[in-house]
Amino acid sequence: MKSVAAVLALAASASAFAPAPVGSRSAALNSVFEDYIGAQDFKGGKFEFDPLNLAETYSPLVPFFREAELRHGRTAQLAVLGFIATDFVRIPGDAYSFSSIPNVVDAHNALLDTSMKQLLLWIGLFDLVITIPAVQATMNGERDAGDFGIKYTTNDPAKQEKYAMNELLHGRLAMCAVGGIATQSVITGHGFPYV
Repeated sequence: MKSVAAVLALAASASAFAPAPVGSRSAALNSVFEDYIGAQDFKGGKFEFDPLNLAETYSPLVPFFREAELRHGRTAQLAVLGFIATDFVRIPGDAYSFSSIPNVVDAHNALLDTSMKQLLLWIGLFDLVITIPAVQATMNGERDAGDFGIKYTTNDPAKQEKYAMNELLHGRLAMCAVGGIATQSVITGHGFPYV
């Protein structure tokens, strides 16, 4: 019995070092990168990035991944704009003035018991009424990821594809930028330009 267990353990450990098949992975990745725009870097070169192999492992969820990427990119673009704009302009009211809240990062804690609850309520309502049905429609193939029916400024398909690619690239950059802005704001305690 001990020898059988030892042989099985040896076989199991040896299989851990066996090369993995790669033929199906490249075919699955190629289909994802061909079906969706976005396999492009900022210079216009080819950029197929899937280090965790999510496109093959969770292939039915790829439309959800694209929906999430677009949504987070759009939110990050608004966050970058909000971080920078509120260092120069504030909405009227003593609770929001520069003397009450000198730094944008401090706004979260200062407004936690006031308007933050309303913000959480409205975002939750938006998710419940708009985002959840939109994601379900995307997963059922009834709509493209990120398409809320707002048309681009042109009817030219080449320009529409360029606008969609720019939105993805700008969203990806904004997702990185908002993390950097938040980190620099907390570390330095200063507003724009965060040094």
